[in-house]
This record gives sequence, C-alpha cells and structure tokens, in this order.
Amino acid sequence: MKEDSQVQDSTGNVFEDMGMRDAEERLAKAELARLIRAEIRDRGLSQNEAAALLGVKQPDVSDLVRGRLSRFSIARLERFLNALDLEIRIQVGPRPEGKVRAGITVESVKSF
Repeated sequence: MKEDSQVQDSTGNVFEDMGMRDAEERLAKAELARLIRAEIRDRGLSQNEAAALLGVKQPDVSDLVRGRLSRFSIARLERFLNALDLEIRIQVGPRPEGKVRAGITVESVKSF
C-alpha cells in the first residue's frame, strides 16, 4: 500500500522546518560544529589529539563530532575554532530583505 506523502518547501533551516525553538541559533551551532569537525578530519587528528588541542576531554570531542551540541554554546564553539587557528569574523548588517526577522548566519570563507 502506498502512502500519500506531502512535500513542503524548506525555509533553509531544518530546525525551523521542524518547529524547534531557537532554530537560527541551533543552525549556527550546527554549522560551527561542522567546520570544527571538518578541520579535525582534514588534519587527521584523533579525538584524543583534538581534545588536547581544544582543551577539553575526549568525550566532549565525541559529542561534538556526533552532533550532540546542547552542552556547547556558540562562544565555546568559537573558542574551539580559534584553538584550531581559524579566524572568526563577525559581520553585522541590516536584516536581509525577505526575512521576517533578523537572525544569525554562519558563512565559511574556507571550503571544507
């Protein structure tokens, strides 16, 4: 038996699409964590090596690479990026046309 599926256009933020609160912050944290994971991978670091570099314990790195981000603030993720010698630039500007409200967006200069 075939089930009828409904297709819905995405907002571009899976957390918003799922109706989660703090959707933009969750997406920003996910993107920052993705950049950290990519840098760890590209350097060929083990979780123990990454933990030493980031100043945390290995289970923290495990949570990070598995996307378990509830214990990580944006500021903490930014510190991890700096520990990996990645520069963070914060740009503030007017709300983009078409957006209902201003929010947070993470963009990477480096292609991972």
